Amino acid sequence: MRTHIISTGGTIEGLDYENLNQKQANTIAIEDILSNAKITTTYSIDKILNKDSRFINDDDRELIAKTIKSSDSDKILLTHGTITMAETAKFLGKLKINKTVVLTGAFILGTKKNTDAPFNLGFAISALQFLEPGVYIAMNGTIFNWDNVKKNNQNNRFEII
Repeated sequence: MRTHIISTGGTIEGLDYENLNQKQANTIAIEDILSNAKITTTYSIDKILNKDSRFINDDDRELIAKTIKSSDSDKILLTHGTITMAETAKFLGKLKINKTVVLTGAFILGTKKNTDAPFNLGFAISALQFLEPGVYIAMNGTIFNWDNVKKNNQNNRFEII
């Protein structure tokens, strides 16, 4: 079965949000990262948002949920900014969608030499192959359940609650 990748923007796509007054354009596409990482899994990509996750709201989360529900795939990879990733995971988890949904992103810009974007994308795609239906966050080699995760902003990592 093909993996459906849904993109919402964020650091993983090279969007630098240091200057919030400056209009941002994607500098790297998820497809480029996957190609460079030599991912061979069959996938499709839909870009539905292009937002810093600080500005993702419940209307955006409804759009994400609608896109997931209408997908003909049972394996969904959602790229998302890390700042509100846990909130979106909780929103989706409470909906009890009968699909495997994995959220991932990057702490380091997808355009930087030392980015974690390729690893996180590959790790998330791999996790999709083995996880039971539910909502998860896959970041930096760890999988978190939607109802037991928080972002530690001080240490810039995800942790179990």
